[in-house]
Amino acid sequence: MKLSKRINKMELSPIRKFNVIAKNRADAGVKIYHLNIGQPDIKTPKCFMESVKNFDNPVVAYTESSGITNLQDAIIAYFKNYNIDFERKNLMMTNGGSEALSMIFTAILNPEDKVMIPEPFYSNYNGFITSADGVIKPITTTPEDGYHYAEKGLLEKSFVKGVKAICCISPGNPTGTVLSLDEMKIICEFAKKHDLWIVADEVYREFVFDGRNVTSFGMLKDYADRIIIVDSVSKRFSACGARVGYIASHNNDLMDSILKIAQGRLCISTLEQIGATALYRMNSKYFDTVRAEYESRRNIAYEELKKIPGLVCQKSGGAFYMTMKLPVKNAEDFLMFLLTEFSDKGETVMFSPAEGFYATSGLGASEIRIAYVLDKEDMGRAVELIRLGLIAYKEKKGD
Repeated sequence: MKLSKRINKMELSPIRKFNVIAKNRADAGVKIYHLNIGQPDIKTPKCFMESVKNFDNPVVAYTESSGITNLQDAIIAYFKNYNIDFERKNLMMTNGGSEALSMIFTAILNPEDKVMIPEPFYSNYNGFITSADGVIKPITTTPEDGYHYAEKGLLEKSFVKGVKAICCISPGNPTGTVLSLDEMKIICEFAKKHDLWIVADEVYREFVFDGRNVTSFGMLKDYADRIIIVDSVSKRFSACGARVGYIASHNNDLMDSILKIAQGRLCISTLEQIGATALYRMNSKYFDTVRAEYESRRNIAYEELKKIPGLVCQKSGGAFYMTMKLPVKNAEDFLMFLLTEFSDKGETVMFSPAEGFYATSGLGASEIRIAYVLDKEDMGRAVELIRLGLIAYKEKKGD
């Protein structure tokens, strides 16, 4: 018996594939600072569990496939803060942002349709697009340019026949790149010219730093018919395990099509939707506090990173990631060294090698992504360990 060609094209996650090695080292007594995965340590707001605990229906029943109306209404009110108007028919609740993306690509792609996406990109997009029989067409960016891509010339250069959609993650994972509203308009004009869908992954929307304004493709009402927003409670409210996401779009044909898929999986968790409703009803000052915390962590990480000779890194503008080029030939080899040979005072560090975030073969071998999701003291120590590990690695290699 043979497996499908589709599954054989898919790769293991570059974020998780070193977990077993790290666990073995931790079991041996070495403390590992995890910068490899975007799992925040900020506490989930108490209102989530309080709302779930107060649920007193005698039966935990199915909800509508599109979600409970209380949650939809809370999200509608949330978007009004940004002058974005949605109705219930414009929202589809999903099992996290991941299911949202899978549904979208299933709904819009035919076999061999191409999807433009700036690389490096969140690696799971490879699985989402491949499982829908689509093909990634990368927009190649560089660490020297801060991974920026919202330029008409670069977009046109990257365009090929058969492209059906363009994906934009802003604030970006893995790069932390943030699109301004003017840059979003450049992308929208490009998409309009070539009749493309715009898949706008905005799960880190509020996490923008250095005085940047919160932006959303939803603010550009003239392009509403082609914009598909993907969102989630995972990172915004530090509730990754709740697995509540949603699709928001004014395109009625798209939403009707996605409903077919949603009905096939019945509904998402009733209790998690109840908890998420409470999250979306919180005072918006919550975002100010969390944003300030992540910005301070980024600043500490960046100051430590600047101490590394030969590093190519620009300060990220949002989310809680930075991607950079290390002065090594192969970041995976360096990570293996950190996880199997190196320690300082019984401690080492783990990051995500960035090669798996590229679709173009041969790119990203010397790049890494770090997630600044640890408290400020641990964040500084973790980046220090990267620097100390590099010194020991180069001594071993004779560089």
